[in-house]
Amino acid sequence: MWASEFLTYRGGELWLEDCSVRELADRHGTPLYLYSRGHLEARYRELQTALAELQPHFFYAVKANSCGAVIRVFAELGAGADVVSGGELYRARRAGIPAARCVFAGVGKTAEEIAYALGEGIGYFTVESEAELERLDEIARRLGGRARIALRVNPDVDPQTHKYTSTGKRENKFGVDLERAERAYADAARRPGLEIVGLHMHLGSPIMTVEPYAQAADKVLPLCAEWRRRYPSFRVLDLGGGFGIPYRPEQAPFDLAALARELAPRLRGAGLQVAFEPGRFLVGNAGALVTRVQYLKDNPFKQFVIGDAAMNDLIRPPLYQAHHEIAPVRATAETVLGDLVGPICESGDFLAAERQLPAVRAGDLLVILSAGAYGFAMASNYNSRGRAAEALVSGATARLARARETWADLVRAEDVAETGAPGGGAQR
Repeated sequence: MWASEFLTYRGGELWLEDCSVRELADRHGTPLYLYSRGHLEARYRELQTALAELQPHFFYAVKANSCGAVIRVFAELGAGADVVSGGELYRARRAGIPAARCVFAGVGKTAEEIAYALGEGIGYFTVESEAELERLDEIARRLGGRARIALRVNPDVDPQTHKYTSTGKRENKFGVDLERAERAYADAARRPGLEIVGLHMHLGSPIMTVEPYAQAADKVLPLCAEWRRRYPSFRVLDLGGGFGIPYRPEQAPFDLAALARELAPRLRGAGLQVAFEPGRFLVGNAGALVTRVQYLKDNPFKQFVIGDAAMNDLIRPPLYQAHHEIAPVRATAETVLGDLVGPICESGDFLAAERQLPAVRAGDLLVILSAGAYGFAMASNYNSRGRAAEALVSGATARLARARETWADLVRAEDVAETGAPGGGAQR
């Protein structure tokens, strides 16, 4: 299938690697997130091969998919981790990635998160503001150490993506503009609790062309050369991530070879350690969300296909107007005009709208493709729905990576005062 070489039809039924999707859904229930280990490994090796001339460090962007079993795959491949919270750092460490191979980004790091990261031996912090420099310096000195920092700059390049996922323009909340960066580095150099190790940028996601990266490199490389002269510890250029994936059959994949051709001449001789933070590129098309059709509902204009997966499981379609292809587990060439919707009490609860959908019956299984990035990671318990199960497929083996949440899981942290009202009942 176009989304992944590891997702194929055999005898009219959908398989992920050497596992039947139907059998996995019957075994683990639905909604169910499935991830292909083969796809994860293939995309990581593709990155390594295509960008080999740059000799980059790769930090997997945990925010894209924070499943421990997925992070573990990248740990075994030698990747580091790009984290944006103390919780993500904890997940990366638990999955086997040393803190020295982790970088900590995000505009709102708390004092507790900073202290935890310093105690673990974090590789470096991506610093988003002058106020954060001050806080990092204070905490590092109090703990008797130094915080390694890479200032995040906004090169003011348009990544040509959704406005909610554009992060490298002047008006975005992330980082500082190039003019302010000069003053911020000078301030950092005066602070004994800080060590300047480099510069970071992240333009947004998903980016489908290499031009934004080339434009950004042209803007920051002269500054990097100047800062290398001023600050002997300056050695890293972290170009972030954002490499896009095809969400539709007609879309071409991101051209890594073209990226290497653009960046290699610019970076050759710069004396910088290059870093990338891929997330979606590695996991997006490795994952699929399986839903079981509950009802079909017709109106004069279209058919509603009502599944048991909903916007709380995959919020990208209503949030970003994102497109995900829908595939039947039992192959069919017949289609109907309709919406694939879920049980959530919101009109925005749809996974596909006004689309030609596979013709199905109640009880049939559908797969939402390209759901490995920002799928389960953005899931919620809205309408008191337990989050879906996750399974990692490797050849003919499928391991339950995360059990489905029960009703008891939903209220485990709550403290209900005595009211005398009856309670109890079965737990799903």
